Amino acid sequence: MRGTVLHIVKKEFIQFRQDKRMLVISIIVPIIQLILLGYAANIDVKNLPIVICDMDNSKISRQYSQTLTNSGFFHEIERVDKMRDIDNYIDNGKALIGIIIPQNFGRYILSDKTAQIQSIVDGSDSNSATIGMNYLAMITTNYTQKFIIKKLDRLKKQNINPQVINHEIRVWYNPELKSKNFMVPGVFGMILMITTLVLTSLAIIKEKENGTFEQLIVSPIKPFELMLGKLIPFTIIGIIDIILVLLVATFWFGIPVKGSVILLFILSIIFLLSTLGMGLFVSTIVSTQQQAMMTSIFFIMMPMMFLSGFIFPIENMPKIIQIITYIMPLRYYFSIVRGIFLKGIGIFELWREAIMLIILSFFIFILSVFRFNKRSG
Repeated sequence: MRGTVLHIVKKEFIQFRQDKRMLVISIIVPIIQLILLGYAANIDVKNLPIVICDMDNSKISRQYSQTLTNSGFFHEIERVDKMRDIDNYIDNGKALIGIIIPQNFGRYILSDKTAQIQSIVDGSDSNSATIGMNYLAMITTNYTQKFIIKKLDRLKKQNINPQVINHEIRVWYNPELKSKNFMVPGVFGMILMITTLVLTSLAIIKEKENGTFEQLIVSPIKPFELMLGKLIPFTIIGIIDIILVLLVATFWFGIPVKGSVILLFILSIIFLLSTLGMGLFVSTIVSTQQQAMMTSIFFIMMPMMFLSGFIFPIENMPKIIQIITYIMPLRYYFSIVRGIFLKGIGIFELWREAIMLIILSFFIFILSVFRFNKRSG
C-alpha cells in the first residue's frame, strides 16, 4: 500500500511540475490574493467628501469647519451659500455629507445657548454613511468640549465645583483600529479554502476528462490508495501556502502572530481536512472542470464567505441564519486565526472553536472519503 500511494503522489507532482498553470494557481496566486485583498478589504474610511453651507460665517463657525477638514476624515470639496445647493452635490454623488451651519451659530455658543447643526447624509453607501456620521458626531463632541471646559473654569472661579464624568477608552489587541489587522487574518482563511478546495476538485475532474481516472480505477489500486495519493500532494501544497501566507502577513503587512505559531499551524492543517474533503466531495458529483468551478464557488465558497463572519457580523444576522453558521468550519477557523494573530490567546481560550473545527473537519472529510470510495469502488 505504501509503495502504491507514493507512486501516485510522485505522479501527481510530475503532472504538477509539467502544468505551469497549476503551479501559478497553487503557489503564486495565493500570495497575490493576500496582498490585493489585504489592501482592498479595507473598511477604514478617510477623506470623505463633504460640502459645507456656512450661513453664519462667524469666527466660531469657520473654526468648526476647519476642525472637520483638519481631522483627516473629511475633505471639503465645496462651500455653498444656500441650502438647496447642497442637493446637487449629494444627488450627483460628489459629496457624501452636506453640513449646514445656521445663522447665529457662533452667538448662541458664546451666550451658552444650544446651537444646532444639520447634516444631510447620502445613505446609498450605508457603510461609509454610518462611519461618516460617527466621525462627525465624534468631532462635534470634541469641539463642544472646549467650550464646556471654559464654562467649568468660570464656575470654579466662583467656588462652584461641578461634578463631571471622566471617560477613558482603552482599545486592546488593535489599538489603532486598523481594519487590515482584522481583515488580513480573515483573508488568510479564505485563501486556504479557495486554493485547496478548487485544486483538489479540478485535479480529480481533470483525470476524468482525460480518461485516465477510469484506468486507475480498473487497475489493482484500491480506491483508498488512489484517494490518499491524490490528497497528499494538495495537503503539502496547503502547508506550503500556510507558510507563505504567514510570511506575507507578518513581513509585508506587519501583522505579527502574537500567539503560538505551532497551534495556528496544527489547527490550520485540521482546517485543510475540511477544504480537501469538500474538494473531494465536489469531484464525486460533477463531471467537468467548469461544473467543479461553478459548484465550488456558488455552493461552497460564497455561502462560507457570507456566513462565516468574514464580511458580515454573525450577530447581526437573523436567528435562523445564525444557526446555519454553526455548521461552517470557516466560522471557527476565523475565530482561531484572529484570536492567535491579534489577541495572542491559546488553546485554553480557543478550545470550543478548536473542538468544533475538529468535529466538522473530520465529519466532512470522512463523508467525502466514503462517497469517493463508493463511486470509485
